[in-house]
Amino acid sequence: MSNRTFSEIVAEGGISEVALSVKDPKSGQMQSINLPIIYPTSGPPCIDIKELPKLTGLFTLDVGFTATSSCKSELTYIDGPKGILCHRGYAIDELAAKSTYLEVCYLLLNGVLPRTKRQLQLFEFEVNRRMTVHERLRTFIKGFPDGSHPMSTLVGTVGALSAFYCKQQVKEMSQADRALACIRVIAKLPTIAAMSYRHSIGAPFVYPRKDLSLAGNFLHMCFAPILQGGEFTPPPQAFIDALDVFLILHADHEQNASTSTVRLAGSSEANPFACIASGISSLWGPMHGGANQAVIQQLLEIGDESRIPHFIARAKDKSDPFKLMGFGHRVYRTLDPRAREMKRLALKCIETRQAMDAAENEEDAFITSKFPVGAMSADESTPRQNDLHRLFQLAIKLEETALNDEYFVKRKLFPNVDFYSGLALAAMHIPLSMFTPLFALGRAVGWVAQWKEYIDDPTRKIGRPRQLYIGPKPRPFPTIEERELATSASKAAASRPRFTEQASFTMRAKRSSIDDDAPAYGYFF
Repeated sequence: MSNRTFSEIVAEGGISEVALSVKDPKSGQMQSINLPIIYPTSGPPCIDIKELPKLTGLFTLDVGFTATSSCKSELTYIDGPKGILCHRGYAIDELAAKSTYLEVCYLLLNGVLPRTKRQLQLFEFEVNRRMTVHERLRTFIKGFPDGSHPMSTLVGTVGALSAFYCKQQVKEMSQADRALACIRVIAKLPTIAAMSYRHSIGAPFVYPRKDLSLAGNFLHMCFAPILQGGEFTPPPQAFIDALDVFLILHADHEQNASTSTVRLAGSSEANPFACIASGISSLWGPMHGGANQAVIQQLLEIGDESRIPHFIARAKDKSDPFKLMGFGHRVYRTLDPRAREMKRLALKCIETRQAMDAAENEEDAFITSKFPVGAMSADESTPRQNDLHRLFQLAIKLEETALNDEYFVKRKLFPNVDFYSGLALAAMHIPLSMFTPLFALGRAVGWVAQWKEYIDDPTRKIGRPRQLYIGPKPRPFPTIEERELATSASKAAASRPRFTEQASFTMRAKRSSIDDDAPAYGYFF
């Protein structure tokens, strides 16, 4: 008897379909249907179930879409068990070491690398000149309350781009129109994110420069000094290089929560800026784009190596809701391939910051997150300069402890990209409130590339998942008089002296715990 698994047999090829059988308990007869198998260029084959409802009247249930491929894509390939991540066939570690963010953007959007330096330069020029935004967007952003979180401003403003740059229906857009929309998203997100940050602290907006890269422009627009009469102070090259690699590592990651949101919104033929705004909204959650911020806050909470065993024990305690942030991934079952490069970047940024601290009193030093005015100061929870190296050593010790613990090894809970990315950003003095917007900047190209791929697919359909309904069965509708009568009967029964004083107190306590601001007609009971 063969001990090979189902996937091993199918992976060899030559099998075009699988059978689904059911035995009729009344007649004893077997009924079978055949479902086709679709083979990819890399990765496990898929069972095509689109005809399943038609053939059987049944649907599949896959909460969280953990076993469902929602589309065909040529953009990104992930092999979770082996820790492989490729964009258009190129490994992420090679791209991070040899490429630039805008070159990766070109690759994702066009399917090939630029053939010549001139071709890449023309693409970079096109992105750079599109970084400016309509002047009325300045007024739009200033309309947000003082101290607004940059993500709230970012998601609102990106959605508003459709009023300025999208005058036609998606189905009416030519390939050139779609390409221009993609370029505008990549180019304008850094400017909007920087404006959102400066608005949150009450600082004046700064325009992009044609002599800076996308990463350099972002740092300049966020942290250009206010009190130097407009004199340009270039960001440290080490920070520009590190931020560029950070953006590469976040460029695309297959069908994650925010990317799937963009595709689902795009399936209705919503305009591209609305689709990207939906992706930003999905990214905002702490289980997605906000994880690196949670890692920093967690390291600050741990504080010292002596407290690591306590937090490891809490993470292993099923009765404790505590989660060790930065460990584990829905797809990867080994070390996240992006985490290795991010760990190196974090150390490089910390060393650069320490060298800068030695020259902090220099008049022309590039200073971030130290504005002399503003409605909201930089995050109080952002690590101080002398904390960075300590937190880095604490992170290394936490990683070492977890990887030597059977609980984490058995469950394949390894460090992911968020574990060290927060330290790299903190070393640049980028405040915690800007961690998720920076994630959005990097992921922008992935979103627009996925959107364009989906829109260009002639076989696309509007997304419409099914559900397993577990609500009430069909029932008659009672009139309001019948409901009042039933309520009176219930109150009469409840007023009988069968409740203990303790039970009655519990009922009052539950009712009094309702929000005092609730409307009188208001909650679902």
